[in-house]
Amino acid sequence: MAHVELKGVNKAFGNTKVIRDVELEINKGEFVVFVGPSGCGKSTLLRLISGLEKLSSGEIIIANKEVMNLPPAERGIAMVFQSYALYPHMSVFQNMAFSLELQKIPKSEIKDTVEEAAKILQMEHLLDRRPAALSGGQRQRVAIGRAIVRNPEVFLFDEPLSNLDAALRHDTRVEIAKLHRQLGATTVYVTHDQVEAMTLADKIVVLKDGEVMQVGAPMELFNYPKNKFVAGFLGSPKMNFFEGKLVEVNSAETSGKVEFDGHTSNHIRLVSTEKRSAETVQVGIRPQDLKIKNDGAISGKVTIVERLGTETVVELVSKSEVPFRFASPDTLDLEVGSQVSFTYDRKKAHIF
Repeated sequence: MAHVELKGVNKAFGNTKVIRDVELEINKGEFVVFVGPSGCGKSTLLRLISGLEKLSSGEIIIANKEVMNLPPAERGIAMVFQSYALYPHMSVFQNMAFSLELQKIPKSEIKDTVEEAAKILQMEHLLDRRPAALSGGQRQRVAIGRAIVRNPEVFLFDEPLSNLDAALRHDTRVEIAKLHRQLGATTVYVTHDQVEAMTLADKIVVLKDGEVMQVGAPMELFNYPKNKFVAGFLGSPKMNFFEGKLVEVNSAETSGKVEFDGHTSNHIRLVSTEKRSAETVQVGIRPQDLKIKNDGAISGKVTIVERLGTETVVELVSKSEVPFRFASPDTLDLEVGSQVSFTYDRKKAHIF
């Protein structure tokens, strides 16, 4: 296990800056997830940590050692890629043993190490097979096993589940979570899937255009987003946003009174303390925090009803022509074209 620190990390390709002044601390044994939309720089940041890309400026420290000028093999890391990158002519055992053989480790020790890793991943019965005879999930486990045998200070995962179907992605995600609890290794994991981020992470790093938007525990980011981008990125269905006017800011500048969609509401969380009365703002309300109520504050016309079994998601258009969503665990008897009114939990709403 190792502590990882990024100080003023920048990366540019020509005149294009893709990573901007990233400051980040990853504690020993933490599972940290980099999440964000395609092109936000999360994979580039992981490659900078691994040494597969060179910094433009800044420092990267792993286990109290500056590693900017060290090759990947000397950084104490092991990386699992989106593509499994297995040698097709080698057996599972040979794929897992290859890096150890390069280090001239005795054969008996290699055998013990590979078999122990295979036992952890429950694939002892696969050691004699070649990659072509394995399923996608099994191949990904071999790639993870190849990382385990190196006994690294830090595990790096670059969207390892992207090539798997939905059911297998869930199963492999659970395996990775169990593996982290078992090994206790410092882990950095890249994904664009916010479900993976919320379920796996001790700490989430949300990135946009190469900048860190917010860092924190999953539920901290979900309940107390620092900006509209984080609020809209985490959560499914995504948060609803209504344009409004800030009527009043309370004396502690932690909440405000806002006018939106034809009504006024007080004591809503104020995300920025720089907001001033009469300013145009966005009011964020999650679909799950709306509740159907006759003559409720927010009303809309139903445009789509999605019955998913575990929940019903309803898309509507408000009287001010704003599209929004409502989500409920109940099976709702709503028809397209009907009018529905809602109340909402003011404690869970946000002013951006």
